[in-house]
Amino acid sequence: MTARRRATGFLIGFSIAAALLFAGLVSLGVWQIQRLHWKRALIHQVETRIHAPARPAPSSAGSDDAYLRVTARGTFLHDRAALVQASTVRGLGYWVMTPLRTDRGFTLIVNRGFVPSEERSSYARPGGVVRVTGLLRLTEPGGGFLRANDPSGGRWYSRDVEAIARAKSLPAPVANYFVDQEQAVPANGFPVGGLTVVRFPNNHLPYAITWFALAAMVAGAYIVVMRHEWKARHA
Repeated sequence: MTARRRATGFLIGFSIAAALLFAGLVSLGVWQIQRLHWKRALIHQVETRIHAPARPAPSSAGSDDAYLRVTARGTFLHDRAALVQASTVRGLGYWVMTPLRTDRGFTLIVNRGFVPSEERSSYARPGGVVRVTGLLRLTEPGGGFLRANDPSGGRWYSRDVEAIARAKSLPAPVANYFVDQEQAVPANGFPVGGLTVVRFPNNHLPYAITWFALAAMVAGAYIVVMRHEWKARHA
């Protein structure tokens, strides 16, 4: 009789654990399906934005403004540019982050494009009033992977708008984002613009299938155990 009670208690505990595990795995699968719909909507939104007519660059932007195509007029402050280490399809080098004092009274940091290390001192620096068109990008605070920005040493590993503005004493107000300039072809070929990589990992469907498959395995294992117990009790 005692053994029967222990077996019953075990089965109750096993049933509760299996139910909780099954519910948790199904919840994870549903969450991944929701993320899949969100990611697809985001990709569609960005694809629409990058091909839309450029709008005037705002003086500030929020997270919902990423990858808007914008335009601005002004004068480059080449003496306050920052070179940020970059790895691109053209190899290793730097992004040329140059402030633009716009004709609307605010400063906008422009990623003019890529220069290889050997061209870091000889890239083109257009003077006078220029018009810049490109994609609005959110700031990248802190630094790169395992490498913090070193403003005092002039070593930059991420495009941190606030830190660059502070280190270079840029005239206020400074927009809280930067712009990836579209392809421009200066006389000596550098910097090379238009290298923005618009790619969003979308692995949510395989993840959802994995979670649902694990939930099905838990259900199958539970059924097998309970059938075995039922046969043993009725033998």
